[in-house]
Amino acid sequence: MPSITRRSLLAGAAATGVLAANARSALAQTVPMTPNLAGKSVFITGCSSGFGRLGAETYARLGARVFATMRNLPRPEADELRQLALDAKLDLYVLPLDVLRDDEVDAAVAEAERINGGPMDVLVNNAGIGISSPVELQDMEATRLIFDTNVLGCHRVARAVLPGMRSKGAGQIFQISSQLGRVIVPYSGHYSATKFALEAMSEQMAYELVPHNIDVTIIQPGGYPTKVWVNRNVNSAALKERVTAVHADGYRAQFERMGTEDGSGRSANPQDVPDAIARTIAMPPGTRPLRIPVHPGPKPQVVINEVSARVQTEWLGGSGYGPLIKAVHNA
Repeated sequence: MPSITRRSLLAGAAATGVLAANARSALAQTVPMTPNLAGKSVFITGCSSGFGRLGAETYARLGARVFATMRNLPRPEADELRQLALDAKLDLYVLPLDVLRDDEVDAAVAEAERINGGPMDVLVNNAGIGISSPVELQDMEATRLIFDTNVLGCHRVARAVLPGMRSKGAGQIFQISSQLGRVIVPYSGHYSATKFALEAMSEQMAYELVPHNIDVTIIQPGGYPTKVWVNRNVNSAALKERVTAVHADGYRAQFERMGTEDGSGRSANPQDVPDAIARTIAMPPGTRPLRIPVHPGPKPQVVINEVSARVQTEWLGGSGYGPLIKAVHNA
């Protein structure tokens, strides 16, 4: 079987859709549909529902030691996950962690490393929120909350695990972004702004971590019917109560819809995301793609991913940063 690298994923990707097809093909050729993750330790944020909850169970059932974190413990979701681990004899631990709090982040990572007897192999930065409505309606409270969660929260957790990963010279970080980290849908608040920032921060980290043999992969899901819509309604409804008429009057129809999203029309299986992550974990270090679009439907971000990779390589490939750029893009 030929070796699959990021070079093979990017080479010849000149038309929309080619990179995504190559990425899926590479994963299919490199690892089995149900990879063996025995011996891997996986630290996940936002495990009360959605991709985080599915991922915690998925990776544990594939043999990994999983540290599933969530905020506001005790809560029923934590009890359910602990009971599942007990019943199914899974190597899975539930730890309290609010990505907004430095102390909880540091404590959770320290406890996971203590239980694991060493640094984490994998971080899945999954926790995130959305707050809908036009940008003008986003007050400073909402703006700080979404950036603190979607960008600074990922940064906090990555900084907490990276010293351990660097000490052993290996690791993998997954950042859960979105299609909207590359393209923009009007009236989505600051969601795209935060995911654009996460994409940029993650790509920079990917370059800077090359000397430490730590891979960074950005997962770009499309729309999935997870609890994110419920949580978005809660946050959007809270903002709606604070919006003043001077702003709301400019966007009356959008203002009225705030807090009423139902996620209808989204029937894709959320299991797609943890499955893609599990199979990427099983790929050889240095061969994992920088970005993986995940969704059975259209992937409008693919052409942007292709152009971005090409521009980075052409712009900096011949400079002193060239080895870092080429290692990530296998150019």
